[in-house]
Amino acid sequence: MTDHAHIHSAPSDDLAAAFQIEGWPVRGRLVRLGETIDAILSAHAYPEPVAALLGEACALAALVGSSLKFDGRLIVQAQGDGPVRYVVADYDTEGHLRGYCRFDPDEVEAASQGFTRPGAKTLLGQGVFVMTLDRGPDFERTQGITPIEGESLSLAAEHYFQQSEQVPTKVRLAVGSVTTDAGTAWRAGGALIQLIAGDDARGSTEEVWDRTRALFQTLADDELLDPTITPETLLFRLFHEDGVRLEDARALLAQCRCSKDRIGAVLGSFSPEERAGMVEDDGKIRVTCEYCATVYELEPEEIAAE
Repeated sequence: MTDHAHIHSAPSDDLAAAFQIEGWPVRGRLVRLGETIDAILSAHAYPEPVAALLGEACALAALVGSSLKFDGRLIVQAQGDGPVRYVVADYDTEGHLRGYCRFDPDEVEAASQGFTRPGAKTLLGQGVFVMTLDRGPDFERTQGITPIEGESLSLAAEHYFQQSEQVPTKVRLAVGSVTTDAGTAWRAGGALIQLIAGDDARGSTEEVWDRTRALFQTLADDELLDPTITPETLLFRLFHEDGVRLEDARALLAQCRCSKDRIGAVLGSFSPEERAGMVEDDGKIRVTCEYCATVYELEPEEIAAE
């Protein structure tokens, strides 16, 4: 199978890239996730709809985060009163992705009856979608919040851009599993187009935007997910233009930021009594990272109180 081959100069899978259409006042981004999203989703035994929702959040975090012009992180999260309480995806500008969900298994199962696959609104219920930019300790975090509407997080993202940046934006997200020689594996994809304010007469710009949106609507989930369709082929199929070119392609990788030291520091912030209550029968404290499901074992004396 060549679908997971990594060519460092120009990856065709597990990548985020910008694209431009020659002469059109439109810019776009494309994300393809193979091994990266499979690693994130396979670390947990999530029910299929929950895994798909997290896959959407990860694809969206990579789509928006990969356009940042500074070092830092983009955090996409949504929370509500539905079967899924919380979903979060965290992208850093090194191209590292991680994410997790909190949910009630029984409620998810009940919500899944009679649906092909329940989406964002069904799973999250009444709630909010939040996009956070974190530029590190020297800067204040900036945050945009919008209500959850519709069964895909793409709709919430479109509202976010309309509200926070007043930029007409269309977003498509797809998550699914494909069968490979080794079994089934998760894949995800995302695409985004935005209107660039140009100097042209307003009418012609709107005409091009309408045409671009109409073409963008034809983008099928399986095209975003199919590992045998290269990003270049996908864009050419979509816009039928020789002048579509990918730019600034960067590799994406599933990588958590947890470490034994970080876990120890968090435990050190608890009181000695609270820590004593965490000690298991064999005298160790065990902590599981919510993001990557790595289990850390610590001896109580290894933890330095803050």
